Amino acid sequence: MFGFGFALVPIYDVFCDLTGLNGKLGVEVATKTDFEIDSSREITLEFITAVNESAPLAFGAEVAKMKVVPGKFYMAKFWARNLKEESITVQAIPSVAPGLANQYLKKTECFCFSEQVFEGSELKIMPVRFVIDPDLPDRFETVTLAYTFFDVPEKFN
Repeated sequence: MFGFGFALVPIYDVFCDLTGLNGKLGVEVATKTDFEIDSSREITLEFITAVNESAPLAFGAEVAKMKVVPGKFYMAKFWARNLKEESITVQAIPSVAPGLANQYLKKTECFCFSEQVFEGSELKIMPVRFVIDPDLPDRFETVTLAYTFFDVPEKFN
């Protein structure tokens, strides 16, 4: 049974790639930065924020959603506050829905690219700079970008 559990991981990844479910995003910086702006389209980008129960943070987006034009760069701001008096280290994990749209959301700057260290009670404003690739299929009118912060245990620091 133990071996079977490990065998399921690559099968699950292939399933997600084929179906577009579980739109996990990598944490790599977008390499292409010169997109042609498609002003004939407008896409709604929604932001969802969450905190794992072990991460002592308050976390949110400056706006719940924004209208974006494919090919044009935008910046969204997120905020997070350490709810403890001592410093903590956390990591934000992004995901995109629908999953097939994840390859078209390109980030050039994101707090999710690295661990974040918060001093006691510290508040941070964290920008995300992004562009929607104009090749995004027309059927996608709304894309959701979600972030979940997780506590990074000391043994991993």
